[in-house]
Amino acid sequence: MNDPKIPVTEDELHAYVDDELPAERRGDVEAWLAARPEDAARVQSWRAMAEMLHARYDSVLDEPVPKRLGLEQLSSPPRRWMYGAAAAALIAFIAGGGIGWIAHGATTTPSAFQSLTVEALDAHRLYVVEVRHPVEVAGSERAHLQQWLTKRCGWKVHAPELESAGLKLVGGRLLPGPAGPASFLMYEGPSGERFTVYAARATVETTQMRYATQGRDNALFWAEHGVGFVVSGSSDRDRLTQVAKLVYDESEKLGGDVRTR
Repeated sequence: MNDPKIPVTEDELHAYVDDELPAERRGDVEAWLAARPEDAARVQSWRAMAEMLHARYDSVLDEPVPKRLGLEQLSSPPRRWMYGAAAAALIAFIAGGGIGWIAHGATTTPSAFQSLTVEALDAHRLYVVEVRHPVEVAGSERAHLQQWLTKRCGWKVHAPELESAGLKLVGGRLLPGPAGPASFLMYEGPSGERFTVYAARATVETTQMRYATQGRDNALFWAEHGVGFVVSGSSDRDRLTQVAKLVYDESEKLGGDVRTR
């Protein structure tokens, strides 16, 4: 194949992986990759990562709405069905050695940390499978990302350095939280594993980490200075704890700078 006259862009490479590339450019991209082994290797790694993520998380899309919520008659039930009754999500929260289950009826009012953790896990599950658009602002713009989220959220948003855990910052986005804006940061390891750090205003104060699990997704929650943090990711609790402790240590270094304005 001849090298294409029009250079292939990064977006086109991602579109090629996602099978969203226009048919008339497919041959050009394949010629480009045939002549550039490094780009071909990158595309192959993206495809492998996408397959791994979809294999792990696509089943979430097929989870039925619990009948107790009375939504089964809807042809397309709301994606955020669990918010009206966090109890229905069947999340186990663990603080120290004690275990508390959210397993009550739809009239139960979830606690602040339960509501925030449900929101965080839902965001994690929604965006962690994205290959082309997992974030709004890329990790290469860390300073801008922190400044923007700080301005919008009302507290000092800091993107922790997690290189010691083998994770690099993918980027972040602004999300709606239980009581206002929330910051959402995503990190990725060389094998494609992803962790997210969600933060929003919280009315509770607890520096003791609380563990939560929802299906195959897991999280650790804590709150201080009016901000609740949730680190979501690996089903390996030791690995999740390692990452969460690094995030916690960096937030502790900020001290009062984290406090809401």
